[in-house]
Amino acid sequence: MSNLIDGIYFKDLAQQNPKDVCARALCRYNDVKKYYTLSLWNQEYAIYPYESKIKPISKNLQAPHEYLYIFIIHYLLKSKEIRVSGEWISEKDIPGGVTFFRGPHKISTNLISSQYSGDIKQFRKICENFGGTPVNMADAAYIFKITPRIPIAVLYWEKDDEFKAEAKILFDRSITKHLSLDIIFALTVYVCTKLTQKIL
Repeated sequence: MSNLIDGIYFKDLAQQNPKDVCARALCRYNDVKKYYTLSLWNQEYAIYPYESKIKPISKNLQAPHEYLYIFIIHYLLKSKEIRVSGEWISEKDIPGGVTFFRGPHKISTNLISSQYSGDIKQFRKICENFGGTPVNMADAAYIFKITPRIPIAVLYWEKDDEFKAEAKILFDRSITKHLSLDIIFALTVYVCTKLTQKIL
């Protein structure tokens, strides 16, 4: 569990109606043990608002980046009961994104491009191993359903004689209704870290 989560967020979640949370976030709630279950990137996580903790349910799960838990608690608190728009946007298209996603908040897709530079087959393999759905963008691209309401696309361009390898993350436009800029950034850190991990 991440120590970065202020306990106030768990208290806020405990005060919300579980039926409303489940309708918004498309998660489940155990009325007996008082915890939510969220399917996130093909893994299950249990969120205990009264115990202020989040833990993975799936077995043999690598320890995720601690920012993932920040994303989870905010997703349960702030997600809206709206459909995915089907329109892909970059971080620069998000209101305030041009100034926010720079410097310390620059999206670390360089982790992906540097790891798979010269090896597009390996990029495809890791994306498929993590359940990505191929899409016809860039030299290779995959869509991942992070949560039922938050899909993202990861694009990769192989290096050539003139340009270095490049990677980019696109978001469904509806993400702006669910998450603030800092939580979107936390999500991208998790995505870039996960895609550069080795599968055990």
